[in-house]
Amino acid sequence: MQRKTLLVSIAFRALLACGAFVATAAIADEGQGPFPLQFVVSSTIPSNGDLNPYGIAFVPKDFPSGGKIAPGDVLVANFNNSNNLQGTGVTIITFTPAGPVAPSVTPGQNGTATTFFTSNRKGLTTALGILRKGFVIVGNLPSASGGGSLQVINGNGKLVNTFTDPKFSGPWDLTINDEGATAQLFVSNVVDGTVVRLDLSVSDTNVAILSKNVIAQGYAHRPDPTAFVLGPTGLAFDKTTNVLYVASTLNNAIYAITAARTRTSPPPADSKGDLVYRDKAHLRGPLALVFAPNGDLITANGDAVNGDPTHPSELVEFTKGGKFVGQSNIDAGQGGAFGIAVSASFSFAAVDDVPNTVTVFNVPGAGFSSTDVADEQ
Repeated sequence: MQRKTLLVSIAFRALLACGAFVATAAIADEGQGPFPLQFVVSSTIPSNGDLNPYGIAFVPKDFPSGGKIAPGDVLVANFNNSNNLQGTGVTIITFTPAGPVAPSVTPGQNGTATTFFTSNRKGLTTALGILRKGFVIVGNLPSASGGGSLQVINGNGKLVNTFTDPKFSGPWDLTINDEGATAQLFVSNVVDGTVVRLDLSVSDTNVAILSKNVIAQGYAHRPDPTAFVLGPTGLAFDKTTNVLYVASTLNNAIYAITAARTRTSPPPADSKGDLVYRDKAHLRGPLALVFAPNGDLITANGDAVNGDPTHPSELVEFTKGGKFVGQSNIDAGQGGAFGIAVSASFSFAAVDDVPNTVTVFNVPGAGFSSTDVADEQ
């Protein structure tokens, strides 16, 4: 039997979109119910015109009720302002996949995406995650002088804490091992090519850092005239094996850090961790990184490294053993793929930097077949 991959399923649903209503009507005539073809596309441009969606995360199912966001909602962080100036975006938008979509608009004009949070720190990055006790964490990296930070926001969109430290002055992506009253926050620092673990205490009203440890280093990093900066980006934590996977954009490779939850220093043999996947035929500057329901990994190609116009904006699926599985593009142009997210429902979401949109795919009844995934970003 051939192996069915997540990416093939997503591509199949997208290709059928134009014929979905015809197929649904035909099936309904037979009394069998509609074909469960479910995906929705929304603009990510808020009222201030921010562009370039980067970070994306699903609100987890046990997130506290009563605030501005609810379980199943999707949050997206914007990196650019309305003039498309890199490192100046300040908004996180919220989108309910079952609700109304925000229509696409001309860049620079006001959109209709709902704003969840407006930051006083510029350049919100792919470092976006959600703690189930009721907090959103987002990183920023401004284009102006000065380092980045991590901001903690409550469910009402109010800032409750800001963390600044040289160890995470360039937070480019993050992932969370959420244990309720405590959590491990893994952050990729694109400024100095490191990965940091922050051990957190989480109450009902605030989040505090208990300890900070650099657990990997030596990833290639540099400023880039097109991509702003290149370095370690996507992180995915395997809770079962205690391994953190790292997508290193400029190295064009995926690495694995063992004992990630407990180690206090980089691996001695290779400070970047064990090389898992290096594939010049399919990797083109990997950015975001998540687990698929089948235990494979999916990364978003940013096209800034090893770019190929005939393979633009691709999502690439591969095994934890480093074997290529499949690929599918989300835009016909290069540079569209960036943030991706998975929820336990199972839903899959991806931003597209080219038209400034988010697409959420829902696969009914396709729940997780593995307990490997530690979070939902």
